[in-house]
Amino acid sequence: MSANQYSEDKKNKNHLTAIDLFCGAGGLTLGLKQAGFSVIAGIELDTIAAESYRMNHTEALCIQNDIRKVDPKCLMEHLGLKRGELSLLAGCPPCQGFSTLRTYKKGPSVSDERNNLLFEYLRFIDVFLPKAIMMENVPALAEDWRMQEFKIKLRELGYFITDTSVRIENAADYGVPQRRRRMIMQIMRDQEVPAPQKSKHVTVGECFNKAALKPVGKQKDPLHDSLTRHSKRIQEIIKAIPKNGGSRSSLPEHLILPCHKRNTNGFKDVYGRMSWDDVAPTITGGCTNPSKGRYLHPFEDRAISLREAALLQTFPIDYKFSFRGGKGRVALMIGNAIPPEFIRRHASILSEILKRK
Repeated sequence: MSANQYSEDKKNKNHLTAIDLFCGAGGLTLGLKQAGFSVIAGIELDTIAAESYRMNHTEALCIQNDIRKVDPKCLMEHLGLKRGELSLLAGCPPCQGFSTLRTYKKGPSVSDERNNLLFEYLRFIDVFLPKAIMMENVPALAEDWRMQEFKIKLRELGYFITDTSVRIENAADYGVPQRRRRMIMQIMRDQEVPAPQKSKHVTVGECFNKAALKPVGKQKDPLHDSLTRHSKRIQEIIKAIPKNGGSRSSLPEHLILPCHKRNTNGFKDVYGRMSWDDVAPTITGGCTNPSKGRYLHPFEDRAISLREAALLQTFPIDYKFSFRGGKGRVALMIGNAIPPEFIRRHASILSEILKRK
């Protein structure tokens, strides 16, 4: 969006502007747009993620750069904004250093330099002084010293913060067909922001039925028609997993992999099937690899497709992802994405409040 376009649009008092820091492939931006915000800019370091973002959000200025090298004052001037005019500054700073998987394997990496990108977010808040702030991240960040310092700085800038401003929620309670515990922050300058109402869970079956996908190979969609190939032995294991929620614990002795025989207390969900009438497990960057989790289709003898993984993240069926880095990079973008529906429901609360002002 150009400065002139913004100047015209802001004449409408209900025109809500947003910037998406660390925008990735655009899941947060999509949720904000669905909630009524006009996302005017996004910042993303990764080239392929930025390419995917531009494929879906042509109206937003996508800055492909390290956020530490982006001057918020220059960006504010380029967008034709003044301090305090931006409706919402949103983002999800990279959280790998706080991830539970990393904690399981190596202990929490509190020294991971990416954890300090939270303060880059603060740098943008200090310059833009937006009317509202939204942040989504892993639950561990909520109790980290960085978040406590972050909230102190926000109070100094005049933001209204309560005990419920930062919450841990399950995305399944907000229309996302997967178990996904996340931290969500919603803050405004002059009032508390209530949480949206929880709803009945959407199951894997309801998600797939709504999409009405054709069989693999017939959808004419690279995200659905191109599956990971497995060895004859792995394919035999997949066929032996009981349908609709079965796990590798039911495998006959001759099909149990040596690594699973040695480590009986390992990840129990690997080579497991999703349940048709339940929500899916958390979708990660390994979402199409059955050795990474419970990612087998409930009934078909295959892992879920990239498109099915994206649907479980609540991306629409026509959402595009760049294949320039291969299928593995697409899976990583999908697994790292913020579910748009989770954001839509939370951002809609902010949208309603801002429109009344």
